[in-house]
Amino acid sequence: MTSIQTSRLRRDRSFRLRSACTAIAALACIGFCTGALAAEKPPLAPDTVAPFSTDSRISATVEFGLRDLASDIEADIPKRLASIDERVSCVHRRVLFWTVNANCDIYGYVERSGPVSLYGRGDRVYGSVPIYGALEGQGANRFTSRIHGETEASATIEAEARPELTKDWSVDLNFSDGFRWSEPPVLHVMGREIPLAKYAEPRIRAQLAHVRERALAAARRLDLHEKAETAWRHAFDPIQLSDNPQVWLQLTPQSAAFAGVRADTHVLRGSLELSGSAETVIGQQPPVVTATALPALGHDVSGPGSFDVILPVRIGYDVLKAKIMQAVVAIPPMAGISIREVDVYPSSGKLVVGLRVAKASDTDANAGQWVYLAGALQVDADGHAVRLSDLAATMENDELTAMIAPLVTQLRDSVSVDYGVAYENLLNAANAKLTRPLKDGFRMEGQLSSAKLQNMYLPSDGVVIALRASGELRILYGM
Repeated sequence: MTSIQTSRLRRDRSFRLRSACTAIAALACIGFCTGALAAEKPPLAPDTVAPFSTDSRISATVEFGLRDLASDIEADIPKRLASIDERVSCVHRRVLFWTVNANCDIYGYVERSGPVSLYGRGDRVYGSVPIYGALEGQGANRFTSRIHGETEASATIEAEARPELTKDWSVDLNFSDGFRWSEPPVLHVMGREIPLAKYAEPRIRAQLAHVRERALAAARRLDLHEKAETAWRHAFDPIQLSDNPQVWLQLTPQSAAFAGVRADTHVLRGSLELSGSAETVIGQQPPVVTATALPALGHDVSGPGSFDVILPVRIGYDVLKAKIMQAVVAIPPMAGISIREVDVYPSSGKLVVGLRVAKASDTDANAGQWVYLAGALQVDADGHAVRLSDLAATMENDELTAMIAPLVTQLRDSVSVDYGVAYENLLNAANAKLTRPLKDGFRMEGQLSSAKLQNMYLPSDGVVIALRASGELRILYGM
């Protein structure tokens, strides 16, 4: 063996000796430094969880079937819109040396020939009703008694209205209407054409004025104020979002704003935006909140805003302990020591991980001393996972700190708890509970579609991840 090899062998032996001495010193510390390690245990200091409350908005939409509204309006429109009885000059001709002037009596009627039809598009409601007219002309004296003519014509009355909600909660219809003849009524007498529209139209227009009044009365009978009051009261009812765990939603509306009238082929909708707070409560049903009186309408809004609610997801400390123990078991043995037990608890905003470290050769089940690590939790909101972060030992024993450093690194890199299933279950349960029938012909429809991290807490019974979920919540009446 050369002198170089001998020197290298001595250095290796020296290094192993120092390592062994370090391990022996660390094990000695484990065996004899009980008081020092016990004094380094961080105190139990759980977080105080703030109420899961946020500003929120819901939509209260009252729907009325346009067919029912049309029937209501039609009930007030008489079958006969106009009766005509006029005397006109129907003959004005020169025969040989004489000029013949003769009068005719024109009589007839204009009637509604079909039902009222209503449909909507955007913020407008359009209506139409067909009418039919039959008229006759008859000579007015014995010299013209043989003069006779008759005609018939059809027309369509058309109306356009822009519904608006007034401050007294009544629905106002701003009307514009008119009618068009498919073929204007003309009476043919002795080769002469006598237009009859000028005799029929004034009476029809007079009747249209009455139709407008009846349509306005029918719109006011919709009684949006009473429907809005009922929807407002329903909004205060607590909603159970989940059965296991029990999670409740308590809405407390504070203001109401008009969000416009919309219509489609079948339905007229008047929408309100109810604004207030939404509080999520875990556990028993919260005390019933007494509904306040429906406030006066505030400023109009373009449309109801997004519904927001805080959904709390809980991860028990026992789940974290199991994950940490799995990571510890997966690490190769370290310098003759083993981890016998793991503890996890909160301390002043930090997560404390306690490890009971013992000699691998010690057969006593209760052997070992506690080493404490403290760190933070990092929430991956998109991936729905929580992991350890900034984990470090709380003791000042450099030798033991160096020995468990690989373990600390392993825990930081590998311990992760996926709460995606719990989040999906809570979201699905909430969506199922938010869609339900209510009393008085009302129903509720809700859909939460997305969530982002709001806050995280470390109370005494487990990690609580507060997620702000957004979507829409509507209270509906009608269709």
